[in-house]
Amino acid sequence: MQPKTLKLLEDIRDAAAFILEVLEGKSLDDYKTDRLLRQGVERNFEIIGEAVRRLAEADAHTAAKIGPYPQIIAFRNVLIHGYDLINMEEVWTVVKNHLPDLLKRVEEIEELLST
Repeated sequence: MQPKTLKLLEDIRDAAAFILEVLEGKSLDDYKTDRLLRQGVERNFEIIGEAVRRLAEADAHTAAKIGPYPQIIAFRNVLIHGYDLINMEEVWTVVKNHLPDLLKRVEEIEELLST
């Protein structure tokens, strides 16, 4: 395990937990109409994607354990470079259908590496 691995996993976990926390009880309409909320969610997805990218460079074995990490990095790239192409429904789908699993996998990996 590389020295940065645990820190990068912590960054991913923290950003994912933040997104899920701020969207707790919110609807897609809430997300669409609240610019500050959207930007906070998007920023934390950027953090997740960048941390995953760095993890893949530093410790590809661990990055592979979190799932389809190239897709996570590509999602981050769209958010940063294709800001005018962001589909709010797609972001919402990622939050609801993929982010809880990512958070769970990262927490499991952290637990395994910490023992």
